Order: sequence, then structure tokens, then C-alpha cells
Amino acid sequence: LRNGATRLTLRRSAVLWGLQAAFLTVLLLMIWQPALSVSMLKPQQNVITVVVDDSRSMALREGSASRKDQAVGLLDSGLLARLKQRFQVRLYRASADLERINTTAQLDASGSSTQLARSLRQVVAEAATLPVGAVVLIGDGAENAGGIDLETINAIRRQRIPIHTVGIGRERPDRDVEITDVQTVPRAMADSRIPVQVSLRQFGYEDRRARLKIAAPTGVLASQEVVLKKDGAVQTETAIINAGAAGAKTLSVSLEPLGGEENTKNNAVNRLLTVEDRKPRILYIEGEPRWEFKFLRRAAELDGRITLVSMLRTTQNKIYRQGISGPAELEQGFPATVEEMFAYQGLIVGGIEAAYFTPTQQELIKQFADRRGGGVLFLGGRAGLGDGGWGASAAADMLPVILPSGRNTFRRDPANVELSAAGRDSVMCRLEEDPERNAERWRKLPYLMNYQDAGRPKPAAVVLAWMSPGGSQRLPLLVTQNYGRGRTAVFATAGSWRWQMQLPLSDLSHEMFWQQMLRWLVEGTSERVVISSDKTVYSDDTTARLTASVRDKAYLPAADATVEARVIAPGGSEERHELRPDPQNPGTYTLPLAVPRTGSHVIEVIARRGAEEIGRDALTLLREDGVAENFRTEQNRELLEKLAAQTGGRYYTAANAGKLAEEIAYSEAGISTRETRELWNMPLLFFLALVFKGSEWGLRRKWGIV
Repeated sequence: LRNGATRLTLRRSAVLWGLQAAFLTVLLLMIWQPALSVSMLKPQQNVITVVVDDSRSMALREGSASRKDQAVGLLDSGLLARLKQRFQVRLYRASADLERINTTAQLDASGSSTQLARSLRQVVAEAATLPVGAVVLIGDGAENAGGIDLETINAIRRQRIPIHTVGIGRERPDRDVEITDVQTVPRAMADSRIPVQVSLRQFGYEDRRARLKIAAPTGVLASQEVVLKKDGAVQTETAIINAGAAGAKTLSVSLEPLGGEENTKNNAVNRLLTVEDRKPRILYIEGEPRWEFKFLRRAAELDGRITLVSMLRTTQNKIYRQGISGPAELEQGFPATVEEMFAYQGLIVGGIEAAYFTPTQQELIKQFADRRGGGVLFLGGRAGLGDGGWGASAAADMLPVILPSGRNTFRRDPANVELSAAGRDSVMCRLEEDPERNAERWRKLPYLMNYQDAGRPKPAAVVLAWMSPGGSQRLPLLVTQNYGRGRTAVFATAGSWRWQMQLPLSDLSHEMFWQQMLRWLVEGTSERVVISSDKTVYSDDTTARLTASVRDKAYLPAADATVEARVIAPGGSEERHELRPDPQNPGTYTLPLAVPRTGSHVIEVIARRGAEEIGRDALTLLREDGVAENFRTEQNRELLEKLAAQTGGRYYTAANAGKLAEEIAYSEAGISTRETRELWNMPLLFFLALVFKGSEWGLRRKWGIV
């Protein structure tokens, strides 16, 4: 060091050593002379396919220009010309189908739907005879068929065709309220109360109130106010409607438009509900005469839509039958065969001990829910649940609770009732339409005359109501769970009859609860042949996916059936199709059904085994056009980015799409050649070498150690 020079600290030495090492690394890299081998499309020998979304969502205006105008401006401002200088260019517009056009002037954003997967499959088909080097997809990413399926992606990969996507449109609206989904049962019994779950989201209207309505051709079925949550958050509201009379009916679910909404066409959706005119049968076996039995039967009789067949043990060896269809029904006692047991849709086991049933009958009770798909309700009582030995029976597995191991779980003491959070939303427990008023009405019900400790709910079970015998103790009162194809429940009391005795005659709380409980038991019980579809309303989707479940007399999968669908299209024309067995699921038969015409389609399915008819079922589908484009109108950037990434392409915004004409040449599709690009003489390396050496010199000068 010179006289007076500053001595280096450890930190300064490390900085200088680092800069020297970086310089040497760059120098060695240049001496090594690395090169990169890339695949390049040969100029003028490859086809670049430019696909522009020409559906109605591209007509939405954002500022002074529509999305279609933005796409045309991008192409006409030089992108299309630069592509044509180096490649052969084919221009297409895409909506429901792919159509070749000559100029951007032919784009009019009038397509009723966007079927990107179908359009891309057509591009892949053309690539089999043309040297397609790459695809440029310009649009907002709308896809009305539910997304781009894996089969289409794999077909593109096999051809090694990169898809470069250019996103057009805002990624979120400024002021809009949209219904994103509506869930309800596709079928219901006549006059049933059913829940309709409406999912919605909003932008620009946080904490505002909106009115939700559900209407049918007969009038408004439900109307309630909802408070809108934060921007972009999906919220779900539940409304309860009465299914009404039998028949297929279209439910219109809508939100009243708010001031300043950019798009009011996404405020309403339709759903199809098939109301069935059937009268299911429930078998109720009770171990002793009691008030609960009397008032439960009365509630069923007042309903009028359910047949309650009851067996009441009046003495040890004597059974009193009510509601039977003839003298032979239950003449030999509780069913002992599958055919006899499975003739019912629901089962109630009252205060009767498990030992009353043979091992075969206990297994039948279990299989009634598991295989038959029926509903089974266990009631409390001095010979019921744990005190009846059900915890050690063959049916213990189907119970939604783990019963206490000891006896004397039944108490003749009062207990108050309170709904759980799940019970507030359950139709079974809905005595008032408003959830808060409903919970308050349950709290004001007269106390139960008795209660039973039902033990601990199982992990998959749902507690709908609790009871408080006194002090801080709280026990489960009403517990449900799904079991196999069916469902089971425990109602741990024999004293709800007191609600009927203590309330005014005008208060129908007891009748409503039991009628809803009985309907819950049978609502989901299916017959031997059931036809279903992936959805009931097909908006701008021309393929319905039908599935038929076929079971034999023992309700085991019938894998050797012949299943035929009779389709009645709008206007009365009729077609017949055969459903194909699903090799992965015995007893399941499928059919992709083309439904090109709008309107209602009635589909009847008949299953046969040889000359014998196993059963039949029917459903109704609704086809709509020009609906899907009104929803999810913001740019679907996620889909565009994923499509590009999965096919080896890149995603561009409208702002940086100018780079596409240069970068598109890097492709292994079409007619390509390998080129070697030397990396050692890149200007960047020389620049880095100068930066590292210059930085070292500058620091040495600053620290006085030159």
C-alpha cells in the first residue's frame, strides 16, 4: 500500500474478491464459447393460424372501443403484416365453430357462444395436412363448454403446435353484479319445500342491498333481500321454495339490477325442476303404544303425499298394523326378504330393542340404506338406541352416532331444544323462512317430555339440533349422515309430542317438522332405473351427457341390461338411442346426446334384461341459446395463460403483443430447422465484464487502495 492508504477491512476485501470472481467467471464463459441450439420455423414454408374470438362477449365496450375493435386494431396496426412477411397466414374467426375469413373486416362479434375446444380441434385436424408452425389465439378467454378438455390439449401436444394467446379485455369489471351458479335438486316430490342455493359476486357495490327472486310460470316463489359482500368474493344465499304441483317447470332465479350496472344480462339464470307425482311408502315399527307414535302418524296423514305403514307391538307377541295395502302385507311380521323390505322408500325404527330383529333382519335394515338408498330414522325411547342394544347390533355401523356402552340412557326429564348452525340452514328444521326467526321459534318450543343420551356424533355426521336437559349439559338431539346410497338419522327423544299438546291449534310447528322429516327420509330414495344428466339446463352447449343407473330386484348393479333412450325433441319429433355400459362402473350406462334444438327435451329410459323390463325413468332437459356469453365477461386470463403454458406457447397482453411476430419463429412444429446461436459473443457478456471490472476500479479509487 502507498503511504496513508486505507487498510482493507474484511468486508471490503470480500466485495473486491467477489467482483474479481464475477469478472473471471464472465471471462471463462467467453473463452468456453457456449452455443444454444434452437428450432426455427423456415420462412414462407410454414402456416401461422390466427384465430380471433368473434363471439358476442367481444362486442362489449371498454372505454371508447369494443373488444373486437381492440383485436382488429392490434392485427391491423402491423402484427398481421409482419407475420405475413415471414409466413403464410390463415385468418379465422371462432365462436360456436371455426370459420376461415379473408380480412379483419369480416369480424362482427355476433357469435352466440364460444367453443374454443371445438375450434382448436379443427385447427389440429388441419395441421394433419398443413405445415402449421404455430397458432395465435386472440380473445377474452371465454369458453362456454366448461373449459378446454385434456383430450384436446393432448392432441395439440402430439402435433407440437405452440399456441400463443393474446388476452383482450379487462380482468375485472368496474360495476357489476352476477349470478355465478344456482344449485337445487333436479327432482322433488309435489308440494315439497326445497332449498335453492344461489351463488353471486359483485364489483363496485359492496354493502349494498339487492333483491333476490325465484319465480316459476305460476308466479314468484321466493323473494328476499341480500347484502352484497366485498368485491370479487363469491357469496351463497339460500332460499326455500315450494315445489308445487307435479310437472316440469322452469325456475327463473334473478337479482334486480342495481343502478349503473355495466351488464344486466348476467343477473338471471334458469334452472329446470321436475316435480314428481309419487306417494312414497315409509315403514314405521314401534315397540310400545306412546304419544309420539300417535302424533307422528297424524302428521303423515295431514301431509297426504306420504303413506305411513306402521307396525305397533301392543303385547310381546301381538302386532297392530295400520296403513297396509292389503291383509297380506306384513302378515308374517317385519320383512325378512330383500323384495319385501326394499318395497318401501323409508324406515322408522322406534323404541324397540335390536334383539327383536333376527340377524338377517338387522342386516336388511343396514342394506336398506346402503344398497337400496332409503332413509332410516332411529327414535329415542326406553327400549331404543343404546338402551335397546343397537350399539352392539349389526346395524351399529349405519348409525350417525356412537352410542354409549352403558344402559339407562333414557331419561323422563324435560329438555330444551336449540338448532345448530347446520340446522338453521336445513329444510328439515325450517319452521320460518327467515333463519334468525326460525332459530328463535325453535328456542321457544315447549320442552321435550323426555330425552336420551345418543352418545358422540360420528366424524361424517351433522348435528342439526341440540337439547339441554339442565345446567350446562348439551346433548345431540337430531343427527344425520349419508350412508352408502341412502341416509340415516337419530332423533334422541320420544317426547316431541308435547309440542303438539302445549302449542295453540294454529301453531303447526310439530306437524311441519315431522312432515319435513318424513320427506327427507324418502326424497332421495331412487328406484331400480334412474336416468340423470350432468345438468338440467344447457346454455349454448349442444351435448347432454346422460347416465342411467340400473339395478336388479336385489338392487345390485345390473351389468347385462339393454338400455334404450326415447328422446322427444321440441316440436314432437322422436329419436331412439342405445346407452352404452360403462366398463369401470357395472350397472352404469352412458350416452352423449346431441341436443341442437332449443327448448325442452323429454327423455325416457327403458332398461330390459332379455324380454323382461327392469324399469323405466324419465327426465326433462332445457336447451338455451345466446345465454352463456352474458356471464363471466371479464378476460379469463387464467385459461389463456394455462393454454399457452401447456402447449409451449406464451401469453401476451395487448400492450406487448408486438413482440409476438419475432418470437413466434421459435417452434418445433411445421417445417423447422435447427440453428446454433453462439452465446460467448453476446453484447451482454462484454457489458457485464466492463461493469464488474469498472466497479472494482471505482471502489479501489474510493477506498484509496489503487
